[in-house]
Amino acid sequence: MTLRVTAGRLSVTVQGDAVARTEETLERLTYDGVPAALMAGNASLWGPDAAGRAAGRLGWVDAPETSRRLLPELSEAAGRFAGLDRVVLAGTGGAAHAAEVVARAHGTDLTVLDGADPQEVRRVLDDRLDRTGLVVSSKSGRAVEIDALRRIFEQAFRAAGIDPAERIVVVTDPGSPLEAAAKEAGHRVVLSDPEVNGRFAALSAAGLLPAALCGVDVERLLEEATAVLPALRLPYDNAGLTLGAALGAAASRGRDKLIISDGGSGVPGLGGWVEQLVAAATGKDGKGILPVVLEDPAAPGAGAADDRLSLILGGRSRDTGLAVTGPLGAQIALWQFGVAVAARVIGVDPFDEPALRETRAAVAALLRGSEDGATPLPIAGEPVLVDGEVEVHGPAELFHGAGDLRGALGAVIRAVPERGHLAVAAHLDRVADAAAGRMRPLLARRLRTAPVTFGWGGRVLHSTGQALKDGPPGAVVLQLTGAADEDVPVPGRPYGLSALQLAQAFGDLRALRSRGRTAVRLHLRDRAAGLARLESALAD
Repeated sequence: MTLRVTAGRLSVTVQGDAVARTEETLERLTYDGVPAALMAGNASLWGPDAAGRAAGRLGWVDAPETSRRLLPELSEAAGRFAGLDRVVLAGTGGAAHAAEVVARAHGTDLTVLDGADPQEVRRVLDDRLDRTGLVVSSKSGRAVEIDALRRIFEQAFRAAGIDPAERIVVVTDPGSPLEAAAKEAGHRVVLSDPEVNGRFAALSAAGLLPAALCGVDVERLLEEATAVLPALRLPYDNAGLTLGAALGAAASRGRDKLIISDGGSGVPGLGGWVEQLVAAATGKDGKGILPVVLEDPAAPGAGAADDRLSLILGGRSRDTGLAVTGPLGAQIALWQFGVAVAARVIGVDPFDEPALRETRAAVAALLRGSEDGATPLPIAGEPVLVDGEVEVHGPAELFHGAGDLRGALGAVIRAVPERGHLAVAAHLDRVADAAAGRMRPLLARRLRTAPVTFGWGGRVLHSTGQALKDGPPGAVVLQLTGAADEDVPVPGRPYGLSALQLAQAFGDLRALRSRGRTAVRLHLRDRAAGLARLESALAD
């Protein structure tokens, strides 16, 4: 069976046994008037408990049209970076991830710093600083790592004889602490729409500004998105409604793992953006969808199972599952609509993020305990096992009988319950420590009965971690941290990036364990040697 819905060049295909469940759900959504209500910004769609929160977070619905008024301002801001050949974005969450995807899709160079790894930041500071412009993006203006990065770059620019006001552009909500600090420092400020939720902000100022500064034709991106809006209002033959119905129906019936692979979308990293949106919007109250991004359609973990729904981006679906194709702007509008619909079907508030708030509160508490500048290590404890350059930290009873790293990893794999999943969260350097990503397929080969996800620390902290902590049960988390060769002090703060990064990792562990999740930390005393040892232990 096949259900295919198109809107211009955009197409959503549902195949196999997912069709009947999708059609049944579509009928109910249409009867309830969901398409028109969502496009009209009806805040009651997710129930009375969510209405108050949703009322101030639905500006993304018509952002493809309303964001056009930003175009002159974005063009003026881009003029400030004329003659520079590198744009760095200090930002977190969905908007930063979207900007990176848009820039890569258009072949432009955007360097994204969405974590606090000192080695990664030091490498960026040491590379072409005299030809670098910085975008500081934080809707709330309270993200601790973004504040740290702004302070670090301001100092670096001054030390190089460069006026920071000429090199830094800030995007934030009106009235935020960041707006006040930026204006006091003389930075150019572009205000974001306070009624656009961060993970749905791809087509708002927060997502568009960094791409525009890189030379991307964001007007065309908005035109692609605007073109599908009429189709999203339709009660029938609505691609966004079909996508949301398929996702929601599958999750509600136990297929709560969305296996994402790219079949030729032409958009590098699109799966990662979809992942953060789906995880953060739906993963709560013990329900939701756990997205699993594969390296390619044939990667380990691609096999069918009764708790999985496959998704192919830019290609044909398998015998059962989903396929989505279309221009990037249209896909952004489609996915935001579809995920909001899926949240209604599942019965969760897409705009709430209780686990992420708890993690951020834990990080702030740890940093307050480091006012003397020391690394916040009291909760780290002694490792239960050391193998070469790798320390193993976790419940001693979990590793009973394990004498080396291979045995410890085996214990972690055995801890994954039936219908559970294993998540790797790497609080490391995304570039220099890219080898950490090879752990996902290696673990997936060993753990054949459950999916394995991989994410970098900052992205887990601000987006996908919501599903790991509050989403479908059975999560086991394997966290990676590493010693840094050189710290980067944060001006005006009693700590450096090393302490901040460890506080984020430990804060995440606290939130995981407070929710009863099994969490293990592997600390690399030497990053390169430790990653090589891990790969060897998994490949044996």
